[in-house]
Amino acid sequence: MSETIAAAASEALLPTYARFPITLVKGEGSWLWDDAGKRYLDFVSGIAVTNLGHAPKAIKEALVKQLDELWHVSNLFHIPNQADAAKLLTDNSCGDAVFFCNSGAEANEAAMKLARRYQQVVQGNGRYEIITFEQSFHGRTLATLTATGQAKVKEGYAPLPEGFKTLPLNDISVVEGAVSDKTAAIMLELVQAEGGIYAADAAYVKALAELCEKQGILLIIDEIQTGMGRTGKLFAYEHFGIEPDIFTLAKGLGSGFPVGAMVAKEKLRQGFTAGSHGSTFGGTPIATAVVKATIETIVGEGLPARAAEQGDYLISQLRMKLAGASSVQEIRGLGLIVGIQCDGPIGDIVAAAQQRGLLVITAGPNVIRLLPNLLVTNEEIDEAVEILVELLTAP
Repeated sequence: MSETIAAAASEALLPTYARFPITLVKGEGSWLWDDAGKRYLDFVSGIAVTNLGHAPKAIKEALVKQLDELWHVSNLFHIPNQADAAKLLTDNSCGDAVFFCNSGAEANEAAMKLARRYQQVVQGNGRYEIITFEQSFHGRTLATLTATGQAKVKEGYAPLPEGFKTLPLNDISVVEGAVSDKTAAIMLELVQAEGGIYAADAAYVKALAELCEKQGILLIIDEIQTGMGRTGKLFAYEHFGIEPDIFTLAKGLGSGFPVGAMVAKEKLRQGFTAGSHGSTFGGTPIATAVVKATIETIVGEGLPARAAEQGDYLISQLRMKLAGASSVQEIRGLGLIVGIQCDGPIGDIVAAAQQRGLLVITAGPNVIRLLPNLLVTNEEIDEAVEILVELLTAP
C-alpha cells in the first residue's frame, strides 16, 4: 500500500492504534509478507492469536466447509458446532459449562457478571466486589479496564464502575487483609503478559485458591493470552495445581477468527439462567467450526508439549547468547510466551528488528515480548535469536 493510500485509509479510521509502518498482506506458517513483497519472521502471532501459524490448513478447511453451509441463526436455535466445541473444552479442562462470545474482554465481562450473579442470586449474600492485581490486563470495556491494574488504560474514562479492588501480586497477606463480606471473586492472570511477562508465584497461587475455597470466593483465571497451549499446557492453570471456578479464553481459541469463551464449574450453571446474559454473535456456526478445528488440532497433535519444548529451547538460546549483554537484565517466560527485560526503552530495538525482517512487540516499555506460534521450528528460533543478539549486543 502506498503512503498516499495508507494516509487516505487512516483518515477514515479513529486513531486508536499507534501502527507500525508496515502493511501485511499474506501469511503462511511463521512468515508474513508486506505489500512490497518483504518477508518477516513473525514472533508476534497477532498478539498470541495465530497459535497454529498463519492460514493453517485444517482450520481453513473447516471454515470453508462451514461457509458453504450456514453462517448465522442466533442463539434462539440450537447450534451443533457450538455444543461440540463446548464439549471439547469441557472434556479437556476442569470446566463443565461454556458461554461463547466474541472477544477476551467479553469473556472477562461474562466472568465478572456470572460471579456477581451467582453470589447474589444463587447464594443470596449480596457480594459484588472483584479483586484484581497490579500490572494486570483484562480488556478495554469499562468494567474490564477498571479491573485492569494499569492506570494508563483508565485515563479519561471516569467515573469508573465501582466494585473493584486492585492489589499487589504475590503477597497473600495483602489479599487476606482486603477480603471482606463483599468479595465475590478474585481474578488474575497466571502470567501477566501486557504487564511484562511476569508469572505468579506457585505457592501464592495455591494459597489464593485455598483462601477462595475457604471464604466462598470464586477464583477466575484470565487465560486470554496464556490459554490454548501457549504456556506449554493447554491452559496455564495446569502448571499451578489448581482448578479455577471460572476461566476465560479468546485469542488462540479461534486461530485468528474472533471468538471468546468463558468456562465455568458445574455449580455456576445456576448463575446464568435463560435471559440473564447473552450475545448475538456469540458461538455462531462459523466461529465454533473454527474453535472445534483449533482444539482438535492443538490437542490431537500434542502442541502444548511441543510449545513447552520449543519455549525451553528459545529461552535457553537467548540466555546463552545474551549472557554478556549489558543491556539485558532478565529473560523469563513460560512455554512460548517469553520476555526479554532490558535496562531501558526498547522501541528502537523493535523497529530495528522489523528492518531485519523479525516482528516482535513490547510488554511494557522495557520488555521485548516474543510470541511465536506453537509450530515454530528450531531453525526459525535460531534466526530470531541471531537477529535479537545482534541488536542487543551492538555497541
